[in-house]
Amino acid sequence: MKTELEGRTKEFSVRIVRLIRTFQKNVDGIEMGRQLLRSGTSIGANYREANRAESKSDFIHKVGIAEKEASETAYWLEICEAAPMGDANEVRLLLKESWEILAIVTTIGRKAKGRTIHRIAGTVVVVALLAAGLFSLSRFPAFPLSAFP
Repeated sequence: MKTELEGRTKEFSVRIVRLIRTFQKNVDGIEMGRQLLRSGTSIGANYREANRAESKSDFIHKVGIAEKEASETAYWLEICEAAPMGDANEVRLLLKESWEILAIVTTIGRKAKGRTIHRIAGTVVVVALLAAGLFSLSRFPAFPLSAFP
């Protein structure tokens, strides 16, 4: 899934670039093109960075940026559809793809956050039980404390 989504977001970026090339060379076409180019190509770049993150929190942060960029891209494509700008059929297809990518990166982010929250909650419970004297690690000889630096 990781490399599949990287490829999908890269292809999406290429399609965005090709769409922008069809915009009129006037103020609205140029400005819409800039906005769409930045957000539309940033999704894949941030997702790729997330997959090479240095920590879990770094991964969550970068996936969050990709999610925001996907949402912004959908917004600009909605404007292109309403204005209208570019090839109407391609704008509709890209809008549908942006919603699908948004749903995927949102799910990835939520799952990653959920795992982190569960891990933190479990640690807090164990620490609280240890502090209250209700739990002792000495009951678990298979896990000697000296094994944890």
